[in-house]
Amino acid sequence: MPDFGTRDIGVVVVTYASAATIERCLAALLAARDVARVVVIDNASPDDTAAIVERLARRDPRLGLVRNPDNRGFGAACNQGATAIAQPWVAFVNPDAFVNRDTLARLVDCAMARPGAGLLGVEQRDERGVPDPASRRADPSLREQLLSLGKREHLFLGKDPALAVQPVDAVSGALMLLPTVLFVRLEGFDEGYRLHAEDLDLCRRVREAGYEVVVANQLWVTHVRGVSSRRRPAWVELQKHRGLWRYFRKFEAAGTPALLQPVLFIALWAHFTAVLTRQIWQSLRG
Repeated sequence: MPDFGTRDIGVVVVTYASAATIERCLAALLAARDVARVVVIDNASPDDTAAIVERLARRDPRLGLVRNPDNRGFGAACNQGATAIAQPWVAFVNPDAFVNRDTLARLVDCAMARPGAGLLGVEQRDERGVPDPASRRADPSLREQLLSLGKREHLFLGKDPALAVQPVDAVSGALMLLPTVLFVRLEGFDEGYRLHAEDLDLCRRVREAGYEVVVANQLWVTHVRGVSSRRRPAWVELQKHRGLWRYFRKFEAAGTPALLQPVLFIALWAHFTAVLTRQIWQSLRG
């Protein structure tokens, strides 16, 4: 029986067409303090992603790879990877996110010092060091998003410089850490989401279970963003809109007048049509 320490971390990385970034991502994770296991779930990448992971796995027994025959979706693949994690802490890290050596270990420090913290994140920064405002988010409201024509600025809570650990409604799914026992208790990600909004859903359920969702303001991760999404922008937009509707049905519909719900549904898919038309027009122009 393996002897796992109370600080040991198991990491799940879900890949799809991630060949451009996965080696750097895994090198950083395997060099990170207290990382005892890294499981990569590859959702049938059409490029060399799986071959790169296999090569790295031959060098480090902590790294494992599962190759799915088709794309199961992000949340389902995260749950699949988590079944192979026996460590007391589980982290979900995007394949285009690059951790610093002490980031995950210090995040565990934050969690152990704050017993009410159920899910923890860090500040996301791009390769120029510019912070991503989506690192600290409020719960989305479909009605408010449609009234603002899809603008998201009202969802960004901003960084409170007075707080080392800042409670928020939701963190970015590019890097999330929580106790494995809590993830199991919540039955993981909702697999009804294919891509997008599953992180918001999990954060909300963590809070509904009585725990805090927090950002460690002094910690950060470099996140390139959207490397694999660029291959299928229309499909990604479709999943974003499907995810928003599923989130609405789970958390907002009960408090929304019945007559307003079909209006919101029509408005949501009208917005999708407008976004798709703009994408097609831009591709034709250039």
